[in-house]
Amino acid sequence: MIRYIALLRGINVSGQKIIKMEKLKEIFESMKVKNVRTYIQSGNVLFDSQSTDSEVLTKKIETTLKKTLGYDVPVMTRSISEIEKIIKQNPFQKVKLDDSLKLYLTFLSQEPEDDLKKELTNSSDEIATYKIISNEVYTLYKRTEAKHPFSNNFVEKKLKVNATTRQWNVVKEVFELATE
Repeated sequence: MIRYIALLRGINVSGQKIIKMEKLKEIFESMKVKNVRTYIQSGNVLFDSQSTDSEVLTKKIETTLKKTLGYDVPVMTRSISEIEKIIKQNPFQKVKLDDSLKLYLTFLSQEPEDDLKKELTNSSDEIATYKIISNEVYTLYKRTEAKHPFSNNFVEKKLKVNATTRQWNVVKEVFELATE
């Protein structure tokens, strides 16, 4: 069995696509995966599966969610060993984070084309700094009063792939939960 996390995009945000975590857990259990556990309302689902192909697993989850909920829910699936590698590769490890300086991790559905990666990283500025490693975007974000385009939609438009974003502390908490 491989331990995975499915990161769902766009549920329980601003009153849209509301789903209770208990219902989400039931949906995953109906797919015959084991040890299903959810973490906070933003759509983080831990589970064990025999599947070694995360792409096939992701398509199965997306299809089941659409059939059950009646709407599309993009899903990014990573094994816990991939999450561990993502945490270790953090290019901002030496930066001290606080209330004014946050780190976000955007999980991508696939690796974007090189020219699109370059376009996003070149849009880094004094508020948001983007680093892309494989299928993830690490964003160091300075909170200010100024308006800034950084959002999940911004990243998706720049890279032309589905994405879902989590705060860095959520990524680490989910990893800790998965490895208990």
